[in-house]
Amino acid sequence: MIDSCTGHVFELRDRAVLLLLARLALRASEVAQLKFSDIAWRNSEISVCGKNRRQESLPLPQEVGNAILLYVSEGRPSLHAPEVFTTVLAPVHPLTRAAVTHIVRAPLRRTGIKAPINGAHVLRHSAATTMLREGASLAGVGAVLRHRDPMTTAHYAQVDFGLLSEIAQPWPEASSC
Repeated sequence: MIDSCTGHVFELRDRAVLLLLARLALRASEVAQLKFSDIAWRNSEISVCGKNRRQESLPLPQEVGNAILLYVSEGRPSLHAPEVFTTVLAPVHPLTRAAVTHIVRAPLRRTGIKAPINGAHVLRHSAATTMLREGASLAGVGAVLRHRDPMTTAHYAQVDFGLLSEIAQPWPEASSC
């Protein structure tokens, strides 16, 4: 899906947006509200204002940082706004949460991916599920998703209960799962 963004001006933006959603499991609103001042290039970190206005720092993967830089240098319309992502067509303005969701729909259609969720949330779910399948702990996935309650993570990531039964620890003095 990410590779379907081939380099047209608007696809430079779309690729950067998709990478933020897929690699950092950001919410659509977090991507839309991302400001230049939220990116600490020297530290390779990104600051995200999540739910309940909690400020969190996340590592900025090289692939994501490169995509943002390419968009800003070659694809972002000239607009004096603190937000990183803007619309492509006039009148140019910062993206909204709904616009980020629509950005995800085009590559889903283009690649023929059928998803139960047809927007930005599908990438958050996908990131969580991938982390679990690759052996990350539920607590680790919850930390990336910035959840306070592990049950929220289990539900949100659409946990593969077969996978969980393989990695679950048995209760003391009980047989394993």
